[in-house]
Amino acid sequence: MTKTAWTALLPLLLLGACKPGGNELKIGVSAPLTGDISALGQSTKNAALLAQDEANAAGGLSVGGKTLKVRFVVEDDENKPESTATVFQKLINQDRVVAIIGSQSSKCANAGAPIAESAGIPQVTPWATNPNVTKGRKFVFRACFIDPFQGKVVAQFAAGRLKARTAAVLYDIASDYNKGIAEVFRDEFAKLGGTLAGFETYNTKDTDFSAQLTKIKAAKPDVLFLPNYFNEVPLQVQQARKLGITAPILGGDGWDNPELVKLGGGVMDGASFSNHYSPDTSDPGAQAFIAKYKARFGSVPDAAAALTYDAAQLLFKAAGTAGKAEPRALRDALAATSGFKGVTGTITYGGSGDPVKGAVMIRIENGRFVFDSAVNP
Repeated sequence: MTKTAWTALLPLLLLGACKPGGNELKIGVSAPLTGDISALGQSTKNAALLAQDEANAAGGLSVGGKTLKVRFVVEDDENKPESTATVFQKLINQDRVVAIIGSQSSKCANAGAPIAESAGIPQVTPWATNPNVTKGRKFVFRACFIDPFQGKVVAQFAAGRLKARTAAVLYDIASDYNKGIAEVFRDEFAKLGGTLAGFETYNTKDTDFSAQLTKIKAAKPDVLFLPNYFNEVPLQVQQARKLGITAPILGGDGWDNPELVKLGGGVMDGASFSNHYSPDTSDPGAQAFIAKYKARFGSVPDAAAALTYDAAQLLFKAAGTAGKAEPRALRDALAATSGFKGVTGTITYGGSGDPVKGAVMIRIENGRFVFDSAVNP
């Protein structure tokens, strides 16, 4: 090729390199691969790779008469909002993805959401339950329920199933997720006639909760609610039991990871938490996913993995429905999703990025997560 011909062709090559689409559906994934909830980040990555490889093994996705290969670009947000912002900028401006899955924690999803919204790139967070993530945004969706529903479910479980009349709460005040669900539980428990015996806080990375728990013990609550993450809860429960707090302990979906019982051991037995799905489900589609995940990665998928898989399938379906792998078309197809049957339940978007779907209560028995009951909106 002559130098003149090459000079003329170069702008076209650069344009093709920067333009989304081509022969692949490129989707970004923002996950906490390192940091305090890295175990959850690994399950996120596992589920994304499983969805990618399944689609490609089947020959790719049929989109507008073309067959597209799926490629996930997985980046580490370290479960830090500032790192998440950097990841979103990279995925959008350098990798030229047409959509982003993530991030997982509410504080990080909240950091990425305005960036995705401003760029017009659809974002589907699998696990972030804080209402502010999607509030007022057209390009931001989630695969999970939101904290107002989850907090109500736990409050109803405490007042109904456990017959609790008083409750205490210990939560991380610096985390959007922890603070949000704690406040919802407080308000919903009061509506059910319950009394708050304690509403104690701590800061991220604290390890000594004795002062707060001593106050809680003195109040003698019927239940103790810990709406915190799986890496923190075992230490909190151990300290509570050591101080002589015997009340049943409840948690939210942030508990759902095998590390919870690995770190806590037998002290976690008897506790219960709200979640997005149960591996005990009889749903054939969910059981097929669980079997494939176990065969490949050697462990039972947690809710973050199941929700990530659902987020991927939502985007695959949206691409097929839209007939094009373009951000705006994907966004419109996502918004019109109705009756999507996922691993974690049926998803319908009714005018917002928040799906209408149910929850389950899980109890811990002999180090296992066991299905207790299902709650629908």
